Amino acid sequence: MKYRDFRSDTVTKPSKAMLETIFNYQYDDDVFEDDLTIKSLEKKLAGLLGKESALFVPSGTFSNQLALFVHAQRGEEVIVDQNSHIKVYESGASAVIAGVQLYTMESDNGYFDLAKLQSTISEGNIFTARTALICLENAYSGKVLSKEYVDQVCKIAHAKKIPVHLDGARLFNATTFLGISAEKLVENVDTVSICLSKGLGVPIGSMLVGSFDFIEKARLKRKLLGGGMRQVGILGAMGIYALDNNIKKLKIDHSNAAYLTEKLEKLSFVRINYKQRDINMVFCYFNHPKKGLEDFLLKHKIKILPADSNETYRFMTHLDIEKDDVDYLVDKINEFYGG
Repeated sequence: MKYRDFRSDTVTKPSKAMLETIFNYQYDDDVFEDDLTIKSLEKKLAGLLGKESALFVPSGTFSNQLALFVHAQRGEEVIVDQNSHIKVYESGASAVIAGVQLYTMESDNGYFDLAKLQSTISEGNIFTARTALICLENAYSGKVLSKEYVDQVCKIAHAKKIPVHLDGARLFNATTFLGISAEKLVENVDTVSICLSKGLGVPIGSMLVGSFDFIEKARLKRKLLGGGMRQVGILGAMGIYALDNNIKKLKIDHSNAAYLTEKLEKLSFVRINYKQRDINMVFCYFNHPKKGLEDFLLKHKIKILPADSNETYRFMTHLDIEKDDVDYLVDKINEFYGG
């Protein structure tokens, strides 16, 4: 019996069709810029986002931190959300790699107060750090930022000659929710990080996308950080497959998350956080928290993350989750709570 894994969309396994696609390409040394397969992937994704160039990197953390490393000088300031992935889940890398100071702002599920954002930007002087970059995240946890909001942030930043970097690890989930193209959503953003190993189902890899000049600088610093890989086109082939086949499947993940929400709603002891219910994530609380849920579910071949400090659980649907898996999860949660 397989494990049903609701911890994250990073747990997906490459499909047989995705694995078989690696036999259709030739692989060479990407550090020497000889690997035509990875070049095809980079060109394809840059085109989808309407940008000039892209670079394959090992992970989303690598992609975001490489962006900071290129955009900002040591001692400069980067404005981020206080609960952003860059701030909370990237091991303090911005201080170690780029040597920048993070200015953390509160937000309403990823939406800054724009007046406060404008007043926070610093031109720098003998006492204060210069703001070198503003970072957004879309989707922000389970919440999608609108195109109008992203454009407003870009307008404020660009008026001060400050670039905007978008942590778009789940950008295609956001565009699926909004029903617009990725190119349209990020048309005013300077650089974008895209994760291939989340909802798109590739086993390893992320992409950094931007201008030709930016990506050439990033290529040098990628090598400095140990991210220059050799016949990495073997992963690039799976990335090409994912862009061609799995973006359109994200709507199934969203539908299964909606189905999970409907099933959980029927349990009297569950409360759903609807403010974060745009994509393939379901955040919920149990009215009477009870220890041992994760262990109980694991015994029944279900993997979930522990509740956070606010007793919030996050369940995620993905390519390897079907409706039957959702039914099984909800039945076992109900059984644990005595239903």
